[in-house]
Amino acid sequence: MTDFNDLNSRGLVLVGCGRMGGAMLKGWLARGLEPGAVTVIDPKLAPDWQDKGLRVNAPLPENPAVLVLAVKPQMMAEALGEMPKLTDTLVVSVAAGTTIATYEQAFPGSPVVRVMPNTPAAIGQGISAMIGNAAATPAHLDLAEALMRAVGRVVRLEGEDQMDAVTGLSGSGPAYVFHLIEAMAAAGVAQGLPADLSLELARMTVAGAGALAVDADEDPAVLRENVTSPGGTTAAGLKVLMDPDTGLPPLMARTVAAATERGRELGKAK
Repeated sequence: MTDFNDLNSRGLVLVGCGRMGGAMLKGWLARGLEPGAVTVIDPKLAPDWQDKGLRVNAPLPENPAVLVLAVKPQMMAEALGEMPKLTDTLVVSVAAGTTIATYEQAFPGSPVVRVMPNTPAAIGQGISAMIGNAAATPAHLDLAEALMRAVGRVVRLEGEDQMDAVTGLSGSGPAYVFHLIEAMAAAGVAQGLPADLSLELARMTVAGAGALAVDADEDPAVLRENVTSPGGTTAAGLKVLMDPDTGLPPLMARTVAAATERGRELGKAK
């Protein structure tokens, strides 16, 4: 992982320390970032973060190494309006919908990296996609990636135009999986299982299959085929689930498309 010496000497500013900001901060501190090097700006900071040695709602250091914006998109305009002029500071945003151009207007000439993480970052199992502006050097990108690796895996995009699709797929994706668990549990109840047992079976089936999909070398399609005996129970279920007109593929395509389009709308509204 990238050395945090520069961050410890020049400082890191975290604006917004809710679930995502808190998850990132927890990961950074565990990897060597000194609490005294972190300035947290959050008027509603959770009590758990008090008395940790952090600089809480204090004046920003004159020239911090990194400014991380982790506020909700609807609060971004207010947050940006309160930021001082920065020089030689890497600006990293994890807010959905807010474009790099918006940050370039707020911080002219600054390197900017836009990141889309997802909620499993709270347990260090997230996936983040990132893209930098023209001022972001390879060193800036490496530092941003190192910061995000504190909460999971990181991929780099070829262009910002891919970010809305990332938001629709992985950014919003955990909610789709949670709903899948809900639907599977309800289906089990409909077939006669007790609700608590059905929910436990659904939870662990999704968790175990997800872990297997990550760790296995095979393509997910191969994993699916490996557990599908011709004419068996899994094949019967998949016949319904994989129907090209009414099954999961067209439904998921519409789901991700709707979320992607909403991301584009939020970006245009800035």
